[in-house]
This record gives sequence, structure tokens and C-alpha cells, in this order.
Amino acid sequence: MQQHGVTIFRRVPVLRLLLSVIAGILLQYYLNITIYSFVITAIACLLALFIFNLLPVNKKFAFKTVNGLVLCFLFTAIGAIVCFVKDTRHHPLFINNHTSSNPPLLITLQEPLVTKPKSYKALATVNAVYVNHKWQPVKGNMLVYFKKEGQLPLVNYGSQLVVTKKVVNISNSGNPGAFNYQEYCAFHGIFKQVFLTPKDYSTLHYVNTVFYNEWLINTRIKVLSILRKYISSPNELSVAEALLIGYREDLDKELVQAYSNTGVVHIIAISGLHLGMIYGLLVFLFKPLQRFKWAKVIKPITIVLVLWGFTFIAGAAPSILRSAVMFTFIVFGEAIGKRSNIYNTLAASAMVILLANPYSLWDVGFQLSYAAVLSIVMFSKTIENWFYFQNKALKYLWSLNALTISAQILTLPIIIYYFHQFPTLFFVTNFVAVPLSGIILYGELALLLFSFIPAISAFIGKVLTALLWFMNDFILRINRLPFSVWNGLQINVLQSLLLYASIACIALWLLRKNNKALVAALSFALFFVMMRSYQFMLANKQSKLIVYNVPQHSAIDIIEGRSYHFAGDSLLQQDGFLKNFHLKSSRILHRINQTAALQNVAVRGNLITSAQKKILIIDKPLPRYYTVNERIKVDAIIITHNPKIYLSQAAKLFNCKQYIFDASNPEWKIKFWKKDAAELNLNYYSVADNGAYELRL
Repeated sequence: MQQHGVTIFRRVPVLRLLLSVIAGILLQYYLNITIYSFVITAIACLLALFIFNLLPVNKKFAFKTVNGLVLCFLFTAIGAIVCFVKDTRHHPLFINNHTSSNPPLLITLQEPLVTKPKSYKALATVNAVYVNHKWQPVKGNMLVYFKKEGQLPLVNYGSQLVVTKKVVNISNSGNPGAFNYQEYCAFHGIFKQVFLTPKDYSTLHYVNTVFYNEWLINTRIKVLSILRKYISSPNELSVAEALLIGYREDLDKELVQAYSNTGVVHIIAISGLHLGMIYGLLVFLFKPLQRFKWAKVIKPITIVLVLWGFTFIAGAAPSILRSAVMFTFIVFGEAIGKRSNIYNTLAASAMVILLANPYSLWDVGFQLSYAAVLSIVMFSKTIENWFYFQNKALKYLWSLNALTISAQILTLPIIIYYFHQFPTLFFVTNFVAVPLSGIILYGELALLLFSFIPAISAFIGKVLTALLWFMNDFILRINRLPFSVWNGLQINVLQSLLLYASIACIALWLLRKNNKALVAALSFALFFVMMRSYQFMLANKQSKLIVYNVPQHSAIDIIEGRSYHFAGDSLLQQDGFLKNFHLKSSRILHRINQTAALQNVAVRGNLITSAQKKILIIDKPLPRYYTVNERIKVDAIIITHNPKIYLSQAAKLFNCKQYIFDASNPEWKIKFWKKDAAELNLNYYSVADNGAYELRL
């Protein structure tokens, strides 16, 4: 195994440096080691490398291992330094260091307004804060929400606003297993948000724009206007927008879920798939010109220019920028005769991306992109050789299917870890949707190319509408099948690594006929099963109550073993988006399914009782003149749906250990109750402020 590892590092030397950079990024992010330690390490490594180059040849050979280690330490230090520098929180002008007193802010909108159900949203850069009668520069980004009041606010990209309303930190819902939105925003340098009405801001006459960003935005607007002109059907238009430039604001949530469930969500998430389609088309077009010497120079330059041109048309989103960098390395690697060492090319492109933005390491798109490409490179030819077809059409169709199957191998653990599901019919949907989406993409590019000729554009628009309708209908029909998706899968990081280790050993056994690798694969698989079994044993013994943080709604799960009873708003059971967004992740984490009644926990109206706990839900006013000789003992009272009550009155009726205010109550009422609770010396918990509340039953 060790010799095999050495062989890998010799064949793919950049891999060693890439792993070093990743180690440095992880060390800095999770351990927050002082930057000076890494700077000193980098200087020492550079000095050691300089001395090594001065040594005679025989000494260099003797110390080559030491030289390799020093180089790894150098790139580890570089990765850590880049991670530190890219973290806005380490900047002396970081916005959070200057907004404790809530001063007025000078901000610049970095994008056009995006329409949301109840507001308009935009990303903004904070330029300065008004402190001590003068504007002081600060650094950081924030999300701005404008309340929907009649007409659209008269602001756009580049508009500068003076905001007088208090800004708040971005926080998580605190629901078990929920997406870490706060960390996601921090990776993009966003730490604050504000909700504005017209009286909370004033617009300056000066507009602060950057030519490059303005050109990108105007290009996207132009592309969207062409698509909207010739594709009128809403669902088909939304998919066309997403497929071509990654614009997803018009997508129907149920349609997105159907694409996700059937394993083809990558079609509507602008990514390497789209660049791969264009790359494949360009390679095909250049094939007849291979006999000319000049084509060897023109081909890679043309391909790279077209790929980057499409990247900019698509808005230069981080996901497609990463893919553009990756394909650029692949194209030039092939041009200089390095096609056989595609792994080295992939490692080099990944390292460049991480040095440009170390937080890409946590990006699911980055992980899936490289896992898919690496999986295709490693397994597609082997899978394609499973069957042989003399018919060219059948051979081409099978090669597409082999490509799809191979891409799923190394992406499987990532998909299960992040999305908790596996599309069982992915080979069917991809078999139809991937080539069809390629035809649609080429058609959309043709539509842009001939947009100045109305007759041709109208014809292309009708053809695209028909193809998009067929693809959507096909995906929706597959999604309705009861076995189309395997839901409720829950694994942790260690289990993901065990899956990868098992997959790697199985691949080694199949490709190299190594029996030891098979034993190792079975061992890793056994550890995986043992961990899963232990987690199921723990799940069978759990007994708890969870009050979820769902804005403007009441949501309570009473859990016993692997069953739960829901007590809350019926809308959360009916609205698929709300249920999936707020509750599904917790239920997957706890491995539970809904049941009508629990065995050892009784739910009678607003009273929940177990052998050890008694919880009362108050959603209506208490009887005003009702008194008791002895206060009723309860372990917790959950106040929900904004009832007209006073805690002083409740304290006379109940001997309660904990008061819980859920997120269905308005903010002003919770503040009122918190003040009363503090005066009465009562324990309280605000779900809206602190996240979901959990109580053992």
C-alpha cells in the first residue's frame, strides 16, 4: 500500500502540494493558529529550499526526501496564510468592529433587486460608518431586504444608500440538522442583514459602479430578455434561464425538487456539465482540422476563449468560474502533450481555485465537480467496455450512459451526506435528460446568435419550448414513481470517508485484481455498517420534544424511538417547501417517521405527558379570574400563536420550570414577556432568538 502511495505521488506530483494547501486551510480555519506562525514557517521553508539548491548534486539526492517535506510545509503555510487573508473578520476595518452603537451606514448595492415573496433582496457592500461626526471606512458585505410597498424601490446596481435602521447579524435557525446559513454567508464575506422600509434609508445621487460588473449584469439582462421574448411558457422559460445562465429566481420549487429527486438537478445548476457540453461540441467541430499544423495552436486558444466567453455570459458565478479554470487546465494540458496525466491537471486546477478562494473547499459544487470529473476519468472507459455495440448510435448512447454511471460513483457519498437521498433512477433520467439538455443548450446559444432575425428566432423559440416541455414532463413523471428516490439517508463525515475508502479499494480490486484490496473494502464496509447499526440503536432509545424555529409558525415534534407526533400548524404538513426547509433535516437526523400515537408519551389536546415530564401548550388567553389553591406543576410551558396572557397571571396558576416562546409570536410580544420573566425571576427561552428548543421526555 505504501509503495502504491509513493507511485501515486510520483505520477501526480501536484497532488502532494494540493493536499498540503488543503491541510493549511483546514488548520487555519478550525484551529485559528496565529498567522505569524505560518509566516515564520513559510520564510524558514524558503530559506531551506534556497540552501538546498546550493548543495552539490550528490547531497541533493541524499536530502531529496527532506526537500519534499519542506516543500509540503511551505504550501501548508501558504494555504493557511491565504485562508487568514481571505477572512474579512481578520481585517482591522471589519464591519462588526464598528457597528456596536448602530451608526448610520453608507452602502452600495452590488446587484439588481431580486424579487422575493414579501420583499426585494440585494447584496450590498458596506463602504463606511458615520462615527464621531465623520464617515469612517469599513469592510464587509451585507444582505438588504426592501419591504414590498406598492411600486419597486428606485434603486439598482451601484446605487448608494445611507441606512439609518439597525443592522443585525446573520444567524441560523438553530433547528437540528439544519443548513448552516451563517457559515455559508461568512464564506462569502456576508455578516450583516437589514430589513428596510422607505423611511429607513435615503438614496444618494452618485452611483458607484464597476465597468466589468455592469457589463456582466447588462449581458445577463439582455440574455434574459431574449429568452423571455421567444419562450413564453413559465416553467419552460425558468428551466431555459437556469440551464443557460444559472438564473434560478423564476424556478418553481416543486419542479426543482423533482429535478433533485431524479438526479438531474445539475442540469438547472450552471456547472461543469454545461461547459463540458460546449467543450465537446468544439472538439467535434475541430476534428476535421486535426491534420493541419496551425490547428494545434488555434484549437486550444479558440476553445478557451469560447469557454470563458460563455462563463461571462452566464454571469461568471463561482460554480462556473471553477469549471472554467478546470477546463482551461485540461485544454492546455492536452495541447502540450500531457493528456495521459489528467490527474495532475485536475490537481493543479483545484490548487489554483483554492489559492484564489480557500472557502471553495466547503462548497458543495466544488466537491461535486471534482468528484464527478475524477470519477469519469477513472471509471468511464472501464464501464463503457462492459458492452460492445457495432451500431454507432447504440454505441454512442451506451457511452453516454457509462459516463453518467461513472460520474455517480465518487459523488455518491457527497450526495448522501449533503442531500440525504439517492436518486435510484438516475441512470434513466440522465440517459434522456443529459443529451436532451445538451441539444437545448445548443439551441439557446443559436437563439442568442440569431436573435437579430425575428423569423429564425421565433422558430428556434418554438422548438426549444417543445423540447423543454418534454424534458420537464419526463422528469415530473419519473418523480411520481414511488421508488424514484431513496429518502431519509443520514451519514456523518467519518461514514462518508469510510464509503470513499471502500469504493477506492473495490476499484483497486476490480482494476488491478488485488485481493488484499477486496479484504480492505469489506473491512471498511463492515465498519460503516457497525456505525450505522449503533446509530440506529441510539435512535430507538431517544425520547424528546423539539420546538422548532419556524418564523410565524408553530412547530413541535414529540419523539419516541423512531416515531414522532407533530403538534403545530397544519400548513407545515401541507406546504412541501416549508416542511422540507424547516423540519425535514431534523427528522432525517433523528431517523424518525410520523405516527398517529406514541406508546409512552400521551398527547391530549394542549397537554403532553410522559413518565417523567409534563408540558403544557398555551395558545389562548388564560381565564382572567381563575384561581387555584395549589399551583399546578409542569416542567415546561410553550407559549404559541400570540395569546393575550401575562406571565404574572401564569405564574399564579402554574409552578413551571421553563417558559418557551416559539417563533409564531411577534417580536414585540416576546420582548414584553422576556421583561416580565426577568422581573418575576422565571426561566425563559426564546426560540426565535436562540434556535430550536429540545427537552428530554
